[in-house]
Amino acid sequence: MTTPKILIVDDDDMMRTALEQWLRLSGFDTTMAGTAQAALSLVDDTHPHVILTDVRMPGLSGLDLLHAIQDRGLPVEVILITGHGDVPMAVEAMRAGAFDFLQKPYVPEQLVNSLTRAVERARLRREISDLRRRLDGGDSELATRLVGNSPGMEALRRAVLELAPIPADIILLGETGTGKEVVARCLHDFSPRADKPFVAVNCAAIPAELIESELFGHEAGSFTGAAGQRIGKFEFANGGTLLLDEIESMPALAQAKVLRVIQERVVERLGSNKQIALDLRIVAASKVDLEAESAAGRFRADLFYRLNMATLHLPPLRERGDDSVLLFHHFLALAARRFGREPPDLHPADISAILTHAWPGNVRELRAAADRFALGLSGNGRALGQLLGNRGPEPAGGSLADRMASYERHIIETELRRHGESVSAAAEALQLPRRTLSEKMSRLGVSR
Repeated sequence: MTTPKILIVDDDDMMRTALEQWLRLSGFDTTMAGTAQAALSLVDDTHPHVILTDVRMPGLSGLDLLHAIQDRGLPVEVILITGHGDVPMAVEAMRAGAFDFLQKPYVPEQLVNSLTRAVERARLRREISDLRRRLDGGDSELATRLVGNSPGMEALRRAVLELAPIPADIILLGETGTGKEVVARCLHDFSPRADKPFVAVNCAAIPAELIESELFGHEAGSFTGAAGQRIGKFEFANGGTLLLDEIESMPALAQAKVLRVIQERVVERLGSNKQIALDLRIVAASKVDLEAESAAGRFRADLFYRLNMATLHLPPLRERGDDSVLLFHHFLALAARRFGREPPDLHPADISAILTHAWPGNVRELRAAADRFALGLSGNGRALGQLLGNRGPEPAGGSLADRMASYERHIIETELRRHGESVSAAAEALQLPRRTLSEKMSRLGVSR
């Protein structure tokens, strides 16, 4: 944390010098000005947290300086000192936004206490101002990381922007490949913790006998093979964000210990009695419904309730409509740039292949397909469907009517699968009245 900066403004040389010496001894970084005009010219260069100013000075008064600071909207607190103060002047100063109003002779300890509180408020104002700057237009920046125009993705982006500045633990629920770590990283990067560590732990990838050491750390000699001290993931993420991915795979004993760490916000390394205070956000990600798992006794209910301050649901790709095409274009451009190639053109058959593919691996599968397509593994417009393993419509008879019917049947069956066999949703996606779609299904022999 930077040393608090105080700008002292007083036309009395002896008073300025005395104030500077006392405040430097009290741990403040000080700058001096003899007039309010000089102080205004110093503000932009020195960026003080607090301006400590006399009220009655030649030219602009301390009140004038206060009004000028307020008009410029600077995140600076102003404390006024005067030997001629009265109640009306104090009321005017406080209404104008002064942090405090002190009369001479003041008690030095009272001045230091007031400055300390003013510095804290100035720092808070700056953090809020910085966060607002990042969030203004942050939605457009976020849209390049959480790509998609579907209602589900728009709602997810809004939720991320709303939750990012709030110090709350969060659960992310979504199928494999839906981008849970990407969302967790966005929650971190758009929060006041952005300059602190972001640590991701895959609970399913750590052997059960090592998970406590990985999460909590250990001291040398705490168990066989512990040759030296190890900092655990909780401690390493201190100040920032810890992602516990696939938390449903965590052993029951580790769940109990994680619950205590989350509740107490302290951690003890294995083999140590020293408690280390923690200040971090925990994001738990799961591909299964943790509430259902806790009800079934496969996940600790108390851990679920402790983590469940907010839950974000990540929609699978099959429920995101045309987002699959938008994402494919996005990842195709990234892959082409990475491979030093021109991105290949997408033909109508490629678009159809993207829209009709089920994407069981969600965004992760789509990105891998875009990478392969960017490498030029396909030579014509129909090859993307082959690359994806799409079966396509079954061969029909020789007549045009039979072939059209076969293709139409394939499109309807694909849309029904994409929308969970919902005729209404499929009709909306195909831009058909439900009755028309039902008639086509009956005529073509399509069943749910």
